Amino acid sequence: MYIPNLYKNENQTEIKNFIDDNGFAILVNQTNGKLWATHIPLFLDVNKLGNEVLVGHISLENPQAESFKDNHDVLAIFSGAHSYISSSWYDHENVPTWNYTAVHVYGKVTILNHDEAVLSLKKLVDKYEAKSENPVKVEELSKETMRQARGIVAFEIEITSIEAVKKMSQNRDDKNYKNIITELEKTNDNQSIVVASEMKKCPR
Repeated sequence: MYIPNLYKNENQTEIKNFIDDNGFAILVNQTNGKLWATHIPLFLDVNKLGNEVLVGHISLENPQAESFKDNHDVLAIFSGAHSYISSSWYDHENVPTWNYTAVHVYGKVTILNHDEAVLSLKKLVDKYEAKSENPVKVEELSKETMRQARGIVAFEIEITSIEAVKKMSQNRDDKNYKNIITELEKTNDNQSIVVASEMKKCPR
């Protein structure tokens, strides 16, 4: 991913938190000779060797699952809040732009066995059920329901590199920077308000 130096995010703690908060990713690889993308939840975990990995699953019927056998290289894309930035908000003439955050994780896929797949499902469900009033537990599901786990291919992704971008108008002076935040907050748009909040926390 092309990232101007000003917008590179190399804070590893922040990147991990970002992945945790924005876990619905796009998984990309080459399948049947063309680029293929699947939208799926992925989460960070530690494997048997103590290495940090991404874990997820896709349908057994997804052609991407078969491609994992011969093509191990994948790219997982995590996207955060984003918003249009109007140049009318500046005190000078300029072009409009877009503020956004994203993380690209490159790695190699390893297929998990059935028991490992069920454990990965438990961890995924536990993560997203944590705030539920009556949380679902994988271990409490019936054998009949859990037969559906036979219809997935679960995997872990050994992380080879991570690229993170945080473009939050860092190239603007204090006056224009603060004005952008004010204008974003006026929009009443959820994404824009989150971007404004991120700008307030962004070191300059």
